[in-house]
Amino acid sequence: MMSRAIALTLLLAVLLLQPAAAQQEPQVGSAIFVHPDGAGVAHWGAARLLLAGPDGEIHWDRLPHIGVYRGHLSNSLGASSHGGATAHAFGAKVRFDSFGMDGADSLTALSGSRMSLLGEAEEAGLRTGLVNSGHLAEPGTAVWAASAPSRRDFDSITLQLIESGAEVIMGGGETLLLPEGEVGRHGEPGLRLDGRNLVARARELGYTVVYDRADLLALPDSVERILGVFAAGHTFNDRTEEELDTRGAPVYDPDAPTIGEMTEVALRVLGRGEERFLLVVEEEGSDNLANQNNASGSLEALGRADDALGVALDFVERRPETLLVTAADSEAGGLEVYPVFDPGAFTRALPSSTVSGGALDGVGGTGTQPFVAEPDRAGKRLRFGVAWAARNDVHGGIVARAAGLNAELLPSTVDNTDIYRILYATLFGRWPEE
Repeated sequence: MMSRAIALTLLLAVLLLQPAAAQQEPQVGSAIFVHPDGAGVAHWGAARLLLAGPDGEIHWDRLPHIGVYRGHLSNSLGASSHGGATAHAFGAKVRFDSFGMDGADSLTALSGSRMSLLGEAEEAGLRTGLVNSGHLAEPGTAVWAASAPSRRDFDSITLQLIESGAEVIMGGGETLLLPEGEVGRHGEPGLRLDGRNLVARARELGYTVVYDRADLLALPDSVERILGVFAAGHTFNDRTEEELDTRGAPVYDPDAPTIGEMTEVALRVLGRGEERFLLVVEEEGSDNLANQNNASGSLEALGRADDALGVALDFVERRPETLLVTAADSEAGGLEVYPVFDPGAFTRALPSSTVSGGALDGVGGTGTQPFVAEPDRAGKRLRFGVAWAARNDVHGGIVARAAGLNAELLPSTVDNTDIYRILYATLFGRWPEE
């Protein structure tokens, strides 16, 4: 017969070998997922230098639980925006070219449902919201409400989005909501080939439609449903620094609300009363601008994403029954901080490339003055450039972070499908495989 000591030793060994998440039952509550698209650890490191200095702390640093993110898909070691978003929204490994489906095949979520987590939340009576600084069909949020064989099936995707039941829908992309040739509030003609006016449809469904920051911030507290349409396309101009300078164009539309302002209003609507909710937020500029190798624009986008995290963290502190999770699904442009340690280089332009040939940006683009970090703890303001590896999304150093309810359940190694798992567990109080 096995001795009691041996039995206890074996039991302890089994418990220690179990994943941390399996040892705890999740608590039920609300959930916020903030997706700063394309933002890896190096992106956040560069943003920290500019926003708070090398010894400072940004809102992203305040999320106490952290796990190394693995974002491979079923046929690719790197994720596309739509394939990565599908893994987040369904908890399933899919092909690279997937938008709420597995390629062109229908998809079953990890829970066994034939719909995304947002659809499951809606079906269960929870309130939901989707907020994006890009156009409304951007996959980081739209995949949670729509499925299509192609990410460019804009007519179908936006119709599913408007009819999804989400109480809050905000972003750009007015041209995707209006019939072909019909000029919208933002001065550009619609692109829809089905002849439908989805702004009018949204009003039929009870949405209050707003078009700019002033409209959004003036909304009464009693508003129940919001459709924010803040630009003809994206709320930012995803071009190089040099191109924007030639055009005299800003990085972001000054009349559009920031992603932080959108998040704050969304939480005010969804967080009213005791109802549970799911809010998905995406800063798209951190991806698109980095893909253009626009360092100044990328850092501005990351600052805006960080502001949105600050808004969400403040909400979690007031409402501790809420989980906040943040993660990207890829690294845009392969950004790296290029330290300037030669004092003589502080006052002259950076070279146009690194020794290995990678593009090197300063504040005005390639071959311009270096960025100046905020002071370190000794009061020194050091300089840096931004080096680029590519003009597309690459696989590299991404982490997921969490705060609030169930944040301790975030595993130390986070598969992209684990985003779905921890959000589902929080919304429903059980793991999706149960």
